[in-house]
Amino acid sequence: MYRALSKRDAAYEGVFFTGVKTTGIFCRPTCRAKKPKPENVEFFPTVIEALHGGYRPCRLCHPMNTTKPVPLLVEKLRRAVEDVTDGRVTDKDLVAMNVDPSTARRQFKTYHGLTFHAYQRARRMGLALRGVKAGRPVIEVQLERGYESPSGFREAFIRVFGTSPRDAKQENCVLAHRLETPLGSMLALADEQGLRLLEFVDRRGLERELVELKRRLKCVIVPGSNATLVTVTRQLAEYFAGQRMTFDLPLAPVGSDFQCRVWAELQRIAPGQTRSYAEMAKKIGMPKAPRAIGRANGSNKLAIVIPCHRVIRADGSLCGYAGGIWRKQRLLDLEQKYRR
Repeated sequence: MYRALSKRDAAYEGVFFTGVKTTGIFCRPTCRAKKPKPENVEFFPTVIEALHGGYRPCRLCHPMNTTKPVPLLVEKLRRAVEDVTDGRVTDKDLVAMNVDPSTARRQFKTYHGLTFHAYQRARRMGLALRGVKAGRPVIEVQLERGYESPSGFREAFIRVFGTSPRDAKQENCVLAHRLETPLGSMLALADEQGLRLLEFVDRRGLERELVELKRRLKCVIVPGSNATLVTVTRQLAEYFAGQRMTFDLPLAPVGSDFQCRVWAELQRIAPGQTRSYAEMAKKIGMPKAPRAIGRANGSNKLAIVIPCHRVIRADGSLCGYAGGIWRKQRLLDLEQKYRR
């Protein structure tokens, strides 16, 4: 890691962060600051751990406020999976593409948090489920997805979905897509009903949210894309560029009747404006329930598009935001700047 830091090797972006003991800051591997001595550094796998180590973010490389673009190799690998008929790219195929398999595995896992082969398996199973639900013969789907053995296909299918291909026609499949924003990576989930989840990937409790979503919807989550995910990626880019402040998306939030009432009221707060919890409580006809409003606000799983960041304390100060107070401030500043 010190060698990568010395060379400002971009291949290690996202792999580690460097804490500099003499200055108390932490940096990206590519930071342009003067190289510290080996005895004056320690390394952290995540921003959170660097912060817990007592370091503050560097003002030169901004390790918290910006994210790297999708690495060219990762984009190439994802396209390769989509281009082949059965969604299966072997190490031999990678070599033919002039890609070192070990480099592919490292960069893909660094960016997506799972190996390239795990991504392929999930993608193939998601497509298999779609084929089975469409009423196609199981044997046809099996061969199309590159499984020569019926028993091997059945076992793989059960391992992912918990049921056999023949019993899976009622299984709901939610597609997952990772996207980049100026405030960090986000995870978007959508199905035929609309957008189910949009969260920053470092949000505390994200794994618990995914478990709850799978339980409530009785679904499985696999990598993929659909019209809703394409649209939310485009509209978020326009939002951060100041080209739009509202969203035109099919939203399908999962919550209680009370939570959905609160979330619907959140969408009535105009960009560039804020409300207190007490004001929100009055708006929905429950003036004595600001705390309940706060809990419903915190349960919102559609960050930004359902703007829970626009709710603040009565004295005008910022309060809890699952994505971090600094993100809440940045979102409010952005909307103040571009509101029309």
